[in-house]
Amino acid sequence: MESRSYDIVIIGGGVMGSAAAYYLTLADRALKVAVVERDPTYAKSSTTLSMANARIQFSLRQNVEISMYALEILETFEEEMAVEGFKPGISYRREGNLFMVDGRGREAALAALAMQQELGCRVEWWEPEQIRDRYPLYDTEGYVGGTFGRRDGHFDAYAFLMGYKAKARSQGVVYLKDEAVEILSGEGAVQGVRLKSGDTLNAGIVINCAGAWCADIARTAGVSLPVQPTNRQVFALDTAVKPDTPLPLTILPSGLYFRSETGGLILLGKSMPDDPVGYDFGWDDKRFMETLWLELAEFVPGFDRLKLVRGWGGLYAVNTLDGNAILGEWPGMKGLYLANGFSGHGLQQAPAVGRYLMELITGKPHALDLSIFQPERIIEKKPLSEGGLV
Repeated sequence: MESRSYDIVIIGGGVMGSAAAYYLTLADRALKVAVVERDPTYAKSSTTLSMANARIQFSLRQNVEISMYALEILETFEEEMAVEGFKPGISYRREGNLFMVDGRGREAALAALAMQQELGCRVEWWEPEQIRDRYPLYDTEGYVGGTFGRRDGHFDAYAFLMGYKAKARSQGVVYLKDEAVEILSGEGAVQGVRLKSGDTLNAGIVINCAGAWCADIARTAGVSLPVQPTNRQVFALDTAVKPDTPLPLTILPSGLYFRSETGGLILLGKSMPDDPVGYDFGWDDKRFMETLWLELAEFVPGFDRLKLVRGWGGLYAVNTLDGNAILGEWPGMKGLYLANGFSGHGLQQAPAVGRYLMELITGKPHALDLSIFQPERIIEKKPLSEGGLV
């Protein structure tokens, strides 16, 4: 058994933990930072199992500002994360996000659009005929229009993560293959982390970036988080009719979403009330065949003939209070910082969150004020409202 000392220990080496490690050591190379990751293959990481989308279209101003920063980062990421001449190829495809709007959602969509445009976002309102002209496979009957984000798109999530990780390591961050089993604390302050191997990491600052596992490790410090690991499934489809141009990530009011993927495939998913809670990575082809296919073919009649190529299940860290981030130092536990409960938005929010954690810990001025996500609201049970889009 070994005991080592660091300034900061980060639990979880996915994109959130790696972004935090990068920004911390970018700000202060003298910091001794360790990242604990039990699976460096990231086979079950929410980062790598996501559809890797970045979108500007939220109706909570701070979420929009977070995404604006993410889009800036994506533009220059490969150059900024270069290590010894090697650049991570993230394949950022700016194919857009299209939110279809029906009559019930029109008012909320227009209010969100006005706010986004006020912030300088490149988001437009499209009438149904504009949508059909651009994407003739779509049946817009029953829709009043849609909002289209031109700079939104998708990218290689694994390369994005590896870019942050490699750069963080080049700045002195130590990555440890182990599992954090207990946050050590005493007298209202964290003291470090105990690992499954039996080793102890002493630190006055611990950051919980454990994703879908965050509530389990937080509980060892007496902290109760309303975050559930929830199974989300993605299906890869080979359609008989192929679009003439790549389809944007298209989101229907029901929550069904799909987009083009390389190789001529379509990726599709939908969060559903009966999604399993727990560490379930399974996927069910019957869900697609019996439910989702019908909904997809109603909106895209040309997709009535297709082949289900494969599927997979990953985990959302669902904040059951309000679906938004829990971000900042936990009240009454000095040195315990949280970056949890992103509910499917974590990948695109990692750059801004990593920077914000650095600012909190080092005392630097905030580029973005993200105090609205502070953990106090969890204790007070005061949820944030998106007012429409989630």
